[in-house]
Amino acid sequence: MAPRKPIRNTVLERTSAKSPRETASAATKSSNKTSSFQSAKAFFADERTRFIIGLFLVITVIYVFFSLFSYFFTGAADQSKLNVGWAELKEMRSEIQNWTSVTGAIIAETAINQWFGVSVFFILAFFTVVAFRLMRVKIYPLWKAFLQCAFWTIWLSVFLGFTTSSLLGDKLFFALGGQHGNKVSAWVVSYVGILGTALIITTLLILYCVIASKKTIPFIKNLFTRKNKEKSETTAVYELENEDREPSVAVGTEIVDEDWISSGNNDDDDEQNLGFEIITEQEDNIGFETEKTDSQPFAPNTDDVGFEITPNSSSASAEADENGETTNYNLEKLGKYDPTLDLSHYHFPTPNLLKIYDSDSGTAIDIEEQKDNKNRIIKTLQNYGVEIDKIQATVGPTITLYEIVPKAGVRISKIRNLESDIMLSLAATGIRIIAPIPGKGTIGIEVPNNSPQVVSMHSVIVSKKFQESTFELPVVFGKTITNEAFMVDLTKMPHLLVAGATGQGKSVGLNAIITSLLYKKHPAELKLVLVDPKKVEFNIYADIDKHFLAKMPDGEDAIITDTSKVVQTLNSLCMEMDDRYDLLKKAHTRNIREYNEKFINRQLNPEKGHRFLPYIVVIVDEFGDLIMTAGKEVEMPIARIAQLARAVGIHMIIATQRPSVNIITGIIKANFPARVAFKVSSMMDSRTILDAPGANQLVGRGDMLFSQGNDLTRVQCAFVDTPEVEKIVNHIYKEQGYPTAFYLPEYVGGEGGESVNAEAVDMNRRDPLFDDAARLIVASQQGSTSLIQRKFSIGYNRAGRLADQLEVAGIIGATQGSKPRDVLVQTEYDLERILKNLP
Repeated sequence: MAPRKPIRNTVLERTSAKSPRETASAATKSSNKTSSFQSAKAFFADERTRFIIGLFLVITVIYVFFSLFSYFFTGAADQSKLNVGWAELKEMRSEIQNWTSVTGAIIAETAINQWFGVSVFFILAFFTVVAFRLMRVKIYPLWKAFLQCAFWTIWLSVFLGFTTSSLLGDKLFFALGGQHGNKVSAWVVSYVGILGTALIITTLLILYCVIASKKTIPFIKNLFTRKNKEKSETTAVYELENEDREPSVAVGTEIVDEDWISSGNNDDDDEQNLGFEIITEQEDNIGFETEKTDSQPFAPNTDDVGFEITPNSSSASAEADENGETTNYNLEKLGKYDPTLDLSHYHFPTPNLLKIYDSDSGTAIDIEEQKDNKNRIIKTLQNYGVEIDKIQATVGPTITLYEIVPKAGVRISKIRNLESDIMLSLAATGIRIIAPIPGKGTIGIEVPNNSPQVVSMHSVIVSKKFQESTFELPVVFGKTITNEAFMVDLTKMPHLLVAGATGQGKSVGLNAIITSLLYKKHPAELKLVLVDPKKVEFNIYADIDKHFLAKMPDGEDAIITDTSKVVQTLNSLCMEMDDRYDLLKKAHTRNIREYNEKFINRQLNPEKGHRFLPYIVVIVDEFGDLIMTAGKEVEMPIARIAQLARAVGIHMIIATQRPSVNIITGIIKANFPARVAFKVSSMMDSRTILDAPGANQLVGRGDMLFSQGNDLTRVQCAFVDTPEVEKIVNHIYKEQGYPTAFYLPEYVGGEGGESVNAEAVDMNRRDPLFDDAARLIVASQQGSTSLIQRKFSIGYNRAGRLADQLEVAGIIGATQGSKPRDVLVQTEYDLERILKNLP
């Protein structure tokens, strides 16, 4: 049996059997279409083309505006002349009175009388927004402008057609709502009547207002509640006037004036093969107010006024309980406490004090550089057998992030091991590979730009994110790779460690932190403790000591430069922390925010020791030098503040240029979870700061990594120069300030080995607790001031005075820094003999 011949699909063979010339011709046509599309797309994406189109659109809008505006004055005379053909109309051009001649008269007659009436001006407003957007000038969001202009064009046309068609009739030579308004309103009336049409128009307006503004619903509620309130008051007055007998009111009832009643509510360039995409993001900026707006302490509201009979009392003032908490009478009578009232005329610094750089207008993208880097990365990976599906570039001010998506089966470690090869092919000073990027299915390669941009302090201060921030202590560092302002809340960190090699931007970063705080906080809300062992970094802020700085009562300079003064100041801050915790305990609050809220609402009595607590930010520069000179005397109070002071509003920022393990110890690292690392020399230093490598691969000049937890964020620190800081300080210096700086508690103690002057201590006026304190010290054999403070529940100042008296009496020895005093009396018998011989 002969073998069967295979069945051949002749149709497919004929279809697929094409000559090489036909195949080449088809490929040429396809490439021509693609290149033509790319050329057209590039032409319209060019900034000059868009600017010319936008400028032409602006001129057109101006021309149409004058034609429409002159229609109200010349339309009646021109209307009869427009009902002729174009040939006849050209001969009558001299008779047209419209300011824009025949063309403008035709446009105005059509747009106003035939179309939407006077609401056609909203269409011009929308095209104005479009024109400016084409010219890269953003005056209003495009989609919002479209929706709002479309609503008002249609709604106003129908409203005017409904209300004026029957009232004015033929009195006007044109229809106010246009033919559109007249016909639509007549059509709706024919179905639902005049009343139904009026209800529909009103409902649409209310719905628009509710969607467009959040204040609409509260406004409508207030309208009804106010009417009900006036009605109830009128009824009550009427009943009182017509009542025969005299109304009885309980003794002690107080009639509170209505004014004292407080409110109870309190662009893209696509590569076909790998989908290469360059992304830039620009943040919107908003205006900055140069004057401070003083708000009312409270807003009188009579919505929920109740009648209350209070018991008879001999005092008209509110009674306070044993913890100093008062009733709401003070709030009703005096309103909320305003901590800024002492400096009510204080004006915040304005952005014009900061320098504007050329890079503030936006990040300039070098397309050729990005394409070259992309091709080199792809070629290097292909040389080592790594294939990728897509690559995307995000251009930042200093570096560019290339995100690659490897093909299935490619090991991430293989790409990570090619770091040196990629850096060699790019001829870069240093690259950083993120494999993988957290939250994304991509691998990141950060490459420094050939021409890095300067991120100015002005650009981040005027950013919308900073201006609209509701953080308690907002700190803006600079901009991320996506050109967004990078902000953190110091109260959430709650302490910050800043480290980096010399000359890499550490001091500029500290100035950026201080500047952002000065721009956002009032002097009544923030105090700074500046420690500067180098004596030149923070000296520029000395003139604002009566506004923002805190110091010891006996300190001459508010900027602390002496190591011994640093120890005293840190211990004084510990005392302030303890005092604040005592206040929080009495007020039954857990943190400074709850406490200040109670104090502002006048629920705490100042006569009981309560006061408004400002935030205190301690900034220590050259921490390594302090550790070398003072050692544990500095480290221990810093660790104590870092462990406990968060809840009472004391936050620390320490900076060092020596990130070694003997400077940044385990105690410091454990209590400073938020860290900023500028460029360092070795990976070991990076691990010391961040517990991860990466800081050794930075490019310097403000390039930094921020860590708060496991994620690292790369930021280009904002640059603020010394002349800019001087302008800010001079501005604040000229503003109204307090009589003195903010005084910290007086630290009772001295340097190691110093004795108390016996003449300065009057033993005839001993503390009532002197005998008990002496027995406690001898029994425990611990000469500790804090022990006396704890056992007798007294303040640190009083405990310190007791310790001085015990020293003069010979019971304990002199101070030894942070160590306990020596106990000189060993037995209670010897103690009783000393006590009997005292005067």
